[in-house]
Amino acid sequence: MSPLAQAIETIRRGSHELIVEEELAKKLASGRKLRIKLGLDPTAPDLHLGHTVVINKLRHFQELGHQVQFLIGDFTGMIGDPTGKNQTRPPLSREQILANARSYQDQVFKILDPERTQILFNSEWSDKLGAEGIIRLAAKYTVSQLLERDDFSRRFREEKPIAVHELLYPLMQGYDSVAMKADVELGGTDQKFNLLVGRELQRAWGQEPQVILTMPLLEGLDGKEKMSKSLGNYVGIAEPPQEIFGKLMSISDELMWRYIELLSFEPLATVRQWKDQVAQGGNPRDVKVRFAKEIVARFHSKSAADRAEQEFGGEPQDMREVELIYPVSGLPITQLLKQLDLVPSTNEASRLIEQGGVKVNDQRVSDRALKLTKGKTYKIQVGKRKFARVTLA
Repeated sequence: MSPLAQAIETIRRGSHELIVEEELAKKLASGRKLRIKLGLDPTAPDLHLGHTVVINKLRHFQELGHQVQFLIGDFTGMIGDPTGKNQTRPPLSREQILANARSYQDQVFKILDPERTQILFNSEWSDKLGAEGIIRLAAKYTVSQLLERDDFSRRFREEKPIAVHELLYPLMQGYDSVAMKADVELGGTDQKFNLLVGRELQRAWGQEPQVILTMPLLEGLDGKEKMSKSLGNYVGIAEPPQEIFGKLMSISDELMWRYIELLSFEPLATVRQWKDQVAQGGNPRDVKVRFAKEIVARFHSKSAADRAEQEFGGEPQDMREVELIYPVSGLPITQLLKQLDLVPSTNEASRLIEQGGVKVNDQRVSDRALKLTKGKTYKIQVGKRKFARVTLA
């Protein structure tokens, strides 16, 4: 296989769509260092494994010798990306965006090489556009073109409101590609429309249009819905090692291969070998352990991954100790679980209790209305992996 073919195979690994492969081959054959763009609006302080699917692909480009341009959408984040939304998304303040952006930078450098990563903020050129510049930019696209977006057309049909600033979002994202002179832009499959707008605007500015590489949206731990913190089916990259390890061990054997395809840095030949071993009667759990340790080591350390494996299924040695002071005589168990961040909501706490997934002092809880009295210390367990020792003072 030629070096060019090998490069394209690496780039295509785990991807959904490449537009247009012939254009990418031409850019790669030029021998110059390509500008690889990924833009993220820091609308939340933490990243989860679903976010890292596309960031991992940036790493592949770095390993091929190209320049990554990691764009933090501090301007577009104030608009709020309407992609996939059925209603107008509330914009964030510049202060919220910048606070989240600092957290993003710390987290992405656990994957990317800082020496080959350029961090950019789109306010650098978007602020300078001013009213006149934005009006001229808006003249490049028609309302009918923008309504071709699935979410816009659906909301229009259902007579749900679409704010004018939302229509500007794809144009502002596309203009980022013009300002950055991007050769390739990456994004999730839900970003395809916005990425294509970037190609069109680059043509309008006399630039060679960027190649588009879309990556699949990673399913959450349930194997059904897209990974999302709001759905509670996520693996946060800043979570404790034991939590990451345990969550990855909980996925189905079928979903394991999907995660490995999109998240593992192991060579394709190694992954094929794993599949052959399982097909010949090997235990898929052994593969899952290797994969879970790889992910924990990436975001923590190898020693943390080893400890997480040793403690899996048992009580952690460094259980979190918490003291809560409450003026009431008793605290409902559902509220306690939420206070301890062991569940995302009291509804989820109730669901887990009904399923027998909550223990207090090693005793399974069956009563959602259970109240824990003050002046005592309790060991709380949720599922197999979440523990806390709490004193109600």
